[in-house]
This record gives sequence, C-alpha cells and structure tokens, in this order.
Amino acid sequence: MKNQNVPYTFTEYISGNAHFWAIFVAVLIWSISFVATKIALTSFPPLLLGLVRFGLASILLGSLLAFRKQIIIPDRKDRAKLALSGLMGITVYFSLENVGVKYSTAADAALIIASYPAITISLEMLIYRTRFPLTSFIGVGMSAVGVYLIVTAGGFAHSATNRLAGDVLLILAGFVWSAYNFITRGVVSRYSMTTITFYQVTAGAIGFLPLILLETDRWTVPKTDAVLAVMYLAFFCSLTAFGLYAYGLRRVRSAHAVILMNMVPVFGVLFSFLILHEVIHLKQVTGGLITVTGVLLSILPPGSRR
Repeated sequence: MKNQNVPYTFTEYISGNAHFWAIFVAVLIWSISFVATKIALTSFPPLLLGLVRFGLASILLGSLLAFRKQIIIPDRKDRAKLALSGLMGITVYFSLENVGVKYSTAADAALIIASYPAITISLEMLIYRTRFPLTSFIGVGMSAVGVYLIVTAGGFAHSATNRLAGDVLLILAGFVWSAYNFITRGVVSRYSMTTITFYQVTAGAIGFLPLILLETDRWTVPKTDAVLAVMYLAFFCSLTAFGLYAYGLRRVRSAHAVILMNMVPVFGVLFSFLILHEVIHLKQVTGGLITVTGVLLSILPPGSRR
C-alpha cells in the first residue's frame, strides 16, 4: 500500500521538498570526500589518516549522543558483531581505500566505489544463493565491464603502475565493504543507525592504533590544507552527511535515494577535475557511466525500473 506521506513521482521531490535536498546535499558532501582524502594524504600517511578521521568522528558523535542522553549499551551478544563490523567497515576498508586513493586518482576512486553494490549482489549470489532477476545479472556484468574500462583507462605503461595498484586495492575494498554489510545486517534491526555508527566508528578507530606504528617514519607536521581536509572528512562526511541522509529517507523512497547516491561518482569525477585538476579520460567516463547504469539495473526493484 502506498505511503500517503511519500510523493509518488520523482519530480515532486525536486520542488520544495527539504528531504530530497537533504539527500542531495549529502551526496555532494560525500562526492568531495575523495578529493579531501587526496589532499589529506599529502601530510597524513594512510593509516594515520584513518585514525585521526575516525577518532575525531567518534568523539564528535559520542559527544552528540551524550548531550542528547541517547547513549545505549548494546546487548552482550551484539557487541562482538558491532566490533567486528567496525573493524571491517572502518579499519580494513578505509586502510585499503586510503592507500588506494594515495596511489590512484580521486576520479578512479569515485567511479570504482560506484560498483560496490554490484559486488555485494555477486557475493550474495555465490555465498547465500540469493535469487535475483535477470536484470540484476546483466547489471553485475555491466558493472564489471565498467570497472575494467576505468582501471585500464591509463594504460599499463610504467607510469601507470602505481595507479593500477591503487585501483586493485580499491576493488578489494569493495569485497570488504560487502562483508561489512553482511555483518551489520545482524544488528541493524535492534539499534538506531546513529548508535550502530558510533560503536562501529569507535571500534574502527581503535583498530587503527596498532597499525599506525607501521608508518611512524612518515609522520610529519601536517599542512593547513591537510588538517582542514581531515576536519571535513570527520565532521561533514562522517557526521553531517549521515544525518542529512537519514533525515531525507523519512520522505524519499529508497529507490529514488539509490538514484541520488549514484550521482556520487559523477560529482566525484567533476570535483577531482575542478579542484585537483586530474586528467579525465573518455574511457574512464565511459566506464563510469556503464558501471552506474549496471548498478541501477542490479539493485532497483522491478517496479522502479521505468
């Protein structure tokens, strides 16, 4: 039955709908995260960046929950899942992403990350034997082709070796992201997303503590722009955008939210060109369009594919 509080047509969202624009702003914030990460990495080595970003996010989110008197202690049976999902979704995932972005480009990161939902669906097919419609199989195949075009856009010359390695790490991060989602499913129905995020971010930040010892020889006094980039990642990407997105989902259909989220790689490439002046190849753009189209085919319910 149709929810009377939710407009039926997508165009209704665009005209004076604060919930639609909340998600749109969240998408813009997340789109700039790849550029911010690239800037932050000029002063912070990848693992230290993870600790600083998520350590700050944990403190800010914990302070907000304490101010609202909304801190909830999870049941004992859920603590291990929250800790493991935090280690997978924060520590391992962002270790791979940060190192990947360091050696690759912000544009590649934005486009490759767009394929992650298709990776998750592929794993569900293989591991859980989940049945999907034919369009999902086609979408997964399209995403694979799109990612191949993105990764090979710079060629395989010696100068592109580091970029290729970074792209491979970003693809591996997609499998970690899928594992994080599988683990989180076990607790998402029992706690608010704010509570889950707080414990995952905290566990993830703690997970970085022993890893940063591997980078002590690369610690330097950070530049101002790098510090500002880290603050942006911690405050806007990890907190503000999350709140805006959650607010938007109160009135925006999940299928339409997915469409908006698939604008992240589009804006990500645009910002990498405008801010970092990265060279964007036509093959890269083509791969990105194929990837986003494939993901939409993969994850939208049949009734939304029109």
